[in-house]
Formats: sequence, C-alpha cells, structure tokens
Amino acid sequence: MHLSRLESINFRNLSGALDFSPGLNVVFGANAQGKTNWLEAVYLLATTKSFKTAQPKEAINHTADEAILRGTVQQGQLSRDIQLLLTKTTKQTFVNGKREAITRYLGILDAIAFTADEMEVVRGGPEYRRRFVDRGLVSTLPSYLGTLAEYNRVLKQKNSLLRSASEADDPMKFYPMLEPWNDQLVALGAEIHVARLGYVEKLKAALQPKLFQNESITVRYKSSLEGKGDLDDYPKLMRERLAHHLANEISMGYALVGPHRDDVEILCDGYDISRFGSSGQQRSALLILDLAQMVVYHAVLEDYPVFIVDDIDAELDRNRIEILLDTLEGNSQVFISTSKRAIAQHYRNRAKTIEIANGKMVSDSPEPQL
Repeated sequence: MHLSRLESINFRNLSGALDFSPGLNVVFGANAQGKTNWLEAVYLLATTKSFKTAQPKEAINHTADEAILRGTVQQGQLSRDIQLLLTKTTKQTFVNGKREAITRYLGILDAIAFTADEMEVVRGGPEYRRRFVDRGLVSTLPSYLGTLAEYNRVLKQKNSLLRSASEADDPMKFYPMLEPWNDQLVALGAEIHVARLGYVEKLKAALQPKLFQNESITVRYKSSLEGKGDLDDYPKLMRERLAHHLANEISMGYALVGPHRDDVEILCDGYDISRFGSSGQQRSALLILDLAQMVVYHAVLEDYPVFIVDDIDAELDRNRIEILLDTLEGNSQVFISTSKRAIAQHYRNRAKTIEIANGKMVSDSPEPQL
C-alpha cells in the first residue's frame, strides 16, 4: 500500500495538497514551517491517532471549527479515497465518499512512526509499551480495538464504583455491585492477555536483534499476574486475584488487577534497556521493534504499512539512517522530515523531495526513476 496524494483543509497550518512517491519521500524546510505537521497528517489519516497529541482536535486550525484530511491510497491496482473529519467533539471516517465505521476504515492505510515522543516505548513507563503492542494488534486485527475499548469502559465504571466505596461509611454494601463488573473484566481481560501474549511472541520471532549494533535485543510480555498462579488458566487466576485484592481495591479506590497493569520487557543483552541502555542503544531498540512490527504486519496482511521518521537527523546518526532506509527500500513507502536542505539533496536521486514553507509546498522534485 502507499499514499499517493494527501490534501489538508484547516489542519494546523497546512494548506493545499502533496503528491508522493511510493518509495522514499523527504519533506524538508526551515523550522516551524509545517513539515512535521504534514507527517502528522499522514499518520493521523492512516491510524486516526496523532503522534504529537492525545487530542487530535487540538490540530484543528484556530480559525475553523473542523479539519479535513483526504488521501488517495494505492494497493496494487486498487485505488481508494479515504477521509478523516475532525471536529471539536468527534472523528468521522469515510471511504470513497461514504461514511464508514472506524473498524472498516482502519487497515486501508496503516503507518508506523519513529519520533522523539515514541522513544518513551523504551524509556518510559509500562503504559507506553502496552500502547505499542495494542497499536500493532489493532493494525492486524481491527476488531481488537472494540475489545480494548470495552475493557477500558468497564474499568472506568468499576473505578468509579470503587471510589464511591472508598468514601462510603459501609464499603461492604458495594461488594455485590462490583461482581458484575469483575465478571466482565475477567472475560475481556482474558481476551486481551491472550492477544497481547501471542502478538509479542510474533514480534520476538520477527526481531533482527543486531541490525544496528552488536548487542542483542529481545522482548517478553510480562503479565502483572506472573508468579501468582497458573497463567495458562488466566480467567481462573484473575478471579482469584480479584477476590484477594477486593478490600485493597476498595481502600485504594481503583482497580489493582488486570492487563491494564501489564508490561513488556525490552532487554539488551539480558539487561533492561530503559535502565541500562545508552541513548543510541535505545534508539536502535525502538527501530528494531518498529521493523519487527512491519514484518508481523506483512505476515498477516501480505502488505507493509508506511514508515514515518520525523526530524530524522536529530534522532538518528547517518549510519543508522542508511541501514534503516536500505532495510525499508522496496518494501515500504517512507516519509522522513529534515530541516537541512543538504540531507534532502543527498537523497534526491532515490527520493521525492518536497520543500515546505508556511504549511504548503513551495517546490518538489520529480519522482525518482526506480
């Protein structure tokens, strides 16, 4: 798959449309001109998520009430027009001009982004790694999004009830009210546990552990219930732990048991990379994980997502850039941004280069003859 054209209306400072090469695309320009915004627009159109903000509505131009991103996606001989409409309260998805549910929209175009913020996957807390795994699962199994959303809805309702119980004079009266929520959490939690565990095993098998360095990278899914009983019978174990922690949950006012507390270990030569890895090792580890996600995606769907690297020269040295681009060449459509004209000129013979100023294209090169 590749994105051949993208049009922006009232999205940040962008205006007009860009045409892309199915191979490498280099978007360049001075700082604060909008090149990162164009890459964000590609990612948002593909995934309905932003790599810059948790609230995509913040990307609506301050002079407008809504923003529109339109793209043309090529997959073999098939061409489809997709559209994402952002308002202050909603996101709406369209395919070939017809409103479509998000589960039918996702997967027409998909994207993986390597950005400064994404480094939290290897440096930050467990929530970033869970999100990384969940994002990979949704890209290969869009229905998983519904399971995850339902689990989070039930968890939110349970936490609300637990807060009320923690403030009540007689917390015991809440015990029967919590049972139905726990039943739902067990059922949904078991689905999430099995899906994540299976995905991380596929990811592990797809790793090229020494692609960028001598040290070996590996991953392992780490359930918060590990060491507490038989993980092979996850529903039974989760019920046991929920019963064991019931009083503690009421005392704390929030849920203590479930896959929302799980983690993914990322190890470099057997050591936790978030604690012991250098900055270069952490960047390499994230790239290796991103590329493994692409391999898993291809194994399931026989296609590749587009790959995005924002501010490439700030995040990666020249050696890593060359290894990455060589690995992706011939497989994935690639978008990179840079503030350095010299880098754009360096890749001119193998890429389409697009210069951005004030949110719009001011020049571009012809597509390279591959």
